[in-house]
Amino acid sequence: MKKLFLVSLFMLSMIMMLAACGSSSSSNSAPESTESENESSTPQETTNEQTVDEVTFDISLSLGEGSFADVGVQKFKEELEALSGGAMSLNLHYNNTFGGEREVIEMMGINSLDMATTSSGALGTWSKEFNMFDLPFLFRDHEHAYQVFDSEIGEELATNFEQSSNVKILSFWTAGYRYLSSAEGPIKHVDDVAGMKHRVQENEVQIDTWRAYGGNPTPMAWPEVYTGLQQGVIESQSNPLDSIYTMKFFEVQDYVSKLPEIYQPYLLLMSETLFDSLTPEQQAIVLEAADNSVQHAREGFEKLDAEATEILKEKGMEITETEDIDVESFKEKVEPVYERFAPEFGEELINSIRNS
Repeated sequence: MKKLFLVSLFMLSMIMMLAACGSSSSSNSAPESTESENESSTPQETTNEQTVDEVTFDISLSLGEGSFADVGVQKFKEELEALSGGAMSLNLHYNNTFGGEREVIEMMGINSLDMATTSSGALGTWSKEFNMFDLPFLFRDHEHAYQVFDSEIGEELATNFEQSSNVKILSFWTAGYRYLSSAEGPIKHVDDVAGMKHRVQENEVQIDTWRAYGGNPTPMAWPEVYTGLQQGVIESQSNPLDSIYTMKFFEVQDYVSKLPEIYQPYLLLMSETLFDSLTPEQQAIVLEAADNSVQHAREGFEKLDAEATEILKEKGMEITETEDIDVESFKEKVEPVYERFAPEFGEELINSIRNS
């Protein structure tokens, strides 16, 4: 009996232990099930908590530190880091480290460079419609230009360029008016540029325009311009005042004339292949950061351009204001340029821009 009692007691103990183990297992599994249900029922909270993969993009700037290009890129970098929680950022490479504007577009097209900033002048190689922005006296002022950049016209131009170049346009910033700098004297009338060796970008509109003026247009890559001016290969060039200052053209040029000839967008670009390789979350962050940079970049350009007038005067340059230039003498020469390119860009499109 005693043995039977001990056996019964042992069996009872084992049953209680097994019951306790089963209870512990059940209590551990319950929270897992609850957590899974909570995730399913609140997808928005889960999305916000997801981490973005770390990535740093190399970006080539055509100008130096403190330039209007730098102002825009610094804002884009700030927004990129803030929106990604620090997971996404930029490495900045100034002053055409990877080559001129055409070269960096080619590099992005084959995905050997992540990002770049360029003026619109070089984009016409891939999408001829972009050369429309080089038509002289197309825009009245900044606000007129911004209205066009932000319209369906800008969207269509961006799409066409992306399809032909494999490079994505993230933002339309601004490079403003390209004012004339020269070594021989102030330019106040179209006759003053007769025979002048003037640096142009590599597109037909700028070349034809300067031929119409009676000048000698000389296509030249941006990194070569300072040396070209210094050595007399070219006698003049056109760029925003801030660029004239940051590139130290005042060292080799004495005069600036504010001829409101060409108004160009300045663009934030990215390799299309690289963009497509990003996760949807990363793509959304890149696009939002780029969009958030636009107003800051434009306002920064206008501020620096105004300040550059006084700085260049201090550096010894003589500035001829727009009201002291016979602008009409230049306009009279360029109607053949419009007649030639209107069929290519669309006469209706050109008129809608000029009259808007």
